Amino acid sequence: MLKTCVSTYSFGGLIGDDQLGIYGVIDKAAEMGFTGIEFTDDGPITLESAPKIKKYCKDAGIIPVNLCTGADFAKEAPEQRAEQIRKVKEVIDIACMLGVAMVRHDSEVTEYAEKKGIRTLTENHGFFSQDAVRVEKLINAVGHPNFGALVDIGNFMCADEDPALSVGLLAPYAYHVHCKDFYFKSGIEIAPGEGWFQTRAGNWLRGSVVGFGAAKAAQSLQTLHRAGYDGYYSIEFEGGDDALWGIRTGLANMKRFLNEE
Repeated sequence: MLKTCVSTYSFGGLIGDDQLGIYGVIDKAAEMGFTGIEFTDDGPITLESAPKIKKYCKDAGIIPVNLCTGADFAKEAPEQRAEQIRKVKEVIDIACMLGVAMVRHDSEVTEYAEKKGIRTLTENHGFFSQDAVRVEKLINAVGHPNFGALVDIGNFMCADEDPALSVGLLAPYAYHVHCKDFYFKSGIEIAPGEGWFQTRAGNWLRGSVVGFGAAKAAQSLQTLHRAGYDGYYSIEFEGGDDALWGIRTGLANMKRFLNEE
């Protein structure tokens, strides 16, 4: 059975308390038929609220899968690095209370997480660590079975890589997958307008529904499937269209690409 998931990030402003709110987003994800949901740490999740959110997910019939956070362990001052480590450990503690099995962060504290039964992931994002080869080198340098990749099939385009080739390289390390897509325009062209951003090499990208853009979503997802990946496929929509329509349409395409209609 295909394990489908959606990131709360996909709902954009709808996660605000004046819109659906965190609980409304959980309800909407369950209503759309997702089996799992992942959270970002910029949402209203604390050590105090995490158990309530965990129970709400259980009552809604949806599984908390992953919690995404960021960190900068390249700080020169020891006290600054220590503070970053403390923050990530706090997120891992929240993840335990939330009931997720994985935490995505930007540097490695996997031994602490392993003791709490949580896998830690690095994602290809942020321009600096976006290339498949760099991510592979980091994972192998850490060399810990609890540390692997969150493969975002669209983000490779931000580093001007061919998504299908990069997914093939990182598929053996994948613990979690983000299904994201982008429209593409060559950097030779002038700025296309609002909503577009530049890649590292100066090309233009704009978020799209999964399957509408140039991330070779069908090929990338099939590659992961052939490699034996059996985890969650999480929709991460960041297009300019209506978020609920974008999520729903992306889910339908993702299922079709994986022959799970």
